[in-house]
Amino acid sequence: MSNPETGTIGVIGLGNMGLGMARTLLRDGFPVIGFDLSAERQAEAALAGATIVASVSELYAACKTVILSLPAANHVRMVLTGDAGLTSCDIDGRLVIDTTTSEPDVTREIDRVLRGVGHILIDAPVSGGPAGANSGQLTMMVGGDDADVARAMPVLESLGGKITHVGPVGAGHAVKIVNNMLVASHLLTMSEAVRLGNAAGVTTENLIAALNAGSGRSAISEVNYPKWVMNGAFDSGFTMGLMRKDVRLAMALARDKDVALPVCELAGQIWAASSELLADDADFNRITECDPTHAGAKS
Repeated sequence: MSNPETGTIGVIGLGNMGLGMARTLLRDGFPVIGFDLSAERQAEAALAGATIVASVSELYAACKTVILSLPAANHVRMVLTGDAGLTSCDIDGRLVIDTTTSEPDVTREIDRVLRGVGHILIDAPVSGGPAGANSGQLTMMVGGDDADVARAMPVLESLGGKITHVGPVGAGHAVKIVNNMLVASHLLTMSEAVRLGNAAGVTTENLIAALNAGSGRSAISEVNYPKWVMNGAFDSGFTMGLMRKDVRLAMALARDKDVALPVCELAGQIWAASSELLADDADFNRITECDPTHAGAKS
């Protein structure tokens, strides 16, 4: 599927999501060059067929299109506008697709810097976890100019099953933060619903079945509870630490934009307090085991 417009695809960040995206691109016929600080991740990507380079500058020199899958906005800033970042390279314009869950205003700031030296940035944060990354069925929330998104579409269509262009640069990251704020809140309200139903004599299985046939259903009741909670699997690939980070981003965005979110703010407090019981590397669905009325206790 590679074409002169996309060229070789560089993937910076070969974690659970980045590695899955690299595999999908390779399966679809794109040549892929990868970079990650982890030797283990490098080896896994190489086994899948990616070429591994020793520096991001080497990757930028070889790739017309670059995908970022990084932990946070400061990492994105570092690899794009830092001392050894994209802006320090004497190369023609590159298309950067940032799939990181990042900060809208930081994204817009980086975009201005990149455009000043001829590069293009679109933000395309993703939902769907490692399974979606490996299958090419991610949900993608894309921010960028129409022409830039159209240029990136061959790559986006390889990675995404649902692609929604939500506005200019930064809009994708705003939508992703809102999405994850809702997921975090829905996990808490669903766990409360289960506790109430159980206390009233209804089994979790029967409650979930009834809710999924009614208007109270959500992705949490339809997917998370059957797939990861009720069976005790808790292996979604998304961690408590990552969700706590995303909730913090949502709360910070609300403060910055002076938007009152009393319900979600309470949810944010519960997520923050859960660190007393659940480590950052625990599956994020384990928040359903916490009893918010007793710190450090399981329900």
